[in-house]
Amino acid sequence: MPKDEPQKRRSFFGGLRANFLTGLVVIAPIGLTIWLIWAVIGWVDGFVLPFVPNRFKPEQYIGINLRGVGVIFFLIFTVIVGWLAKGLIGRSLLRWGEGLVDRMPIVRSVYNGLKQIAETVFAQSDSSFDKAVLVEYPRKGLWAIAFISTDAKGEIDSRIPASEEKLAVFMPTTPNPTSGFLLFVLRSDVIELDMSVEDAAKLVISAGLVYPHPKIPAQTDSSHPAAAAE
Repeated sequence: MPKDEPQKRRSFFGGLRANFLTGLVVIAPIGLTIWLIWAVIGWVDGFVLPFVPNRFKPEQYIGINLRGVGVIFFLIFTVIVGWLAKGLIGRSLLRWGEGLVDRMPIVRSVYNGLKQIAETVFAQSDSSFDKAVLVEYPRKGLWAIAFISTDAKGEIDSRIPASEEKLAVFMPTTPNPTSGFLLFVLRSDVIELDMSVEDAAKLVISAGLVYPHPKIPAQTDSSHPAAAAE
């Protein structure tokens, strides 16, 4: 009987430890997300509110510093700027300002780089990756996840010595998918995946630890040359 007591104690503490870790897995992402949003709102407030006249600040009337007021002013200001930029006068002012910046060597480089990043991240566009695929890289027998960008066009299409369809694919790096390689491949050299682009991106970011499906697909597309050869 005394021998059973240490075992029960160990199992009791083991259960507590397992429950604690499970709770930590649930709470940590939620807590970190809330903290990050709260911190970003505070940062925007600290940057925007000094430019807002005191008569427009709610704390002047209710005596409480409300977090997020700066974010609201920033959203309103951004919408107004976007509306003005679409008009004739706004476009003319924008072209004049960019022409002025183009005459400044260092400022021009910084501005153009930031503009390109902003257009890539925030521009409203219907363009996106079509499908997730597998490509043999960096050598035969090694496979990497890539995303179909578009069909190869123009000089790239004509210079590749093959008559079949060619694709432009982006192969991201792990765990940072914002960097990677642009590859031009033959359609017959890629294997299209059933998983969505989002699931494939999760697989890349997690370095293979987060698999999107509970089971590996039981069948391979027999129409692909690699599958037919098997």
